[in-house]
Amino acid sequence: MSTYTPHPQAAFATSVPAPATDPYVEAQRFYARQAELLDDLRAEAFAETFTEDGTLSPSPVRKKSVGRGEIALSLRAAHHARFGTEPVRRRHWYGMLQVDERPDGTLRARFSSMVWVTRPWNPVSEPGTSAVVEDVLVRDGGRLLVRERRVTPDHLSF
Repeated sequence: MSTYTPHPQAAFATSVPAPATDPYVEAQRFYARQAELLDDLRAEAFAETFTEDGTLSPSPVRKKSVGRGEIALSLRAAHHARFGTEPVRRRHWYGMLQVDERPDGTLRARFSSMVWVTRPWNPVSEPGTSAVVEDVLVRDGGRLLVRERRVTPDHLSF
């Protein structure tokens, strides 16, 4: 009879949680929830993770969206322009997160993003856009919101 034994580091990671006030952990939790909304194309819920007047600059060559309504519309329009009605599942993978808390209480975050695209007829996901994302995060009522997001796709960073 075989018995599953978790890796010792996995047990440690779950038994010693980081303090809820740790800005890095707070940002990681925020991005995990936000990426899920983006992956599921829940545009309005994704836009709610921005301040009411938040901005999203999806690329240096595309128009900046201002406010939750514009952010939701631009997200849907970009998805439709890229995939039309084709059924796809997208996954946004974030890594290399850096978080700095500023004296005014805002958080400056920078991370790498990689998008993977899967289609129902192909079990192998295809790489999509890779980019650097830079955010200004603010706390509002105990939660983080994006006040400003600037995305620089790697192919436009040269």
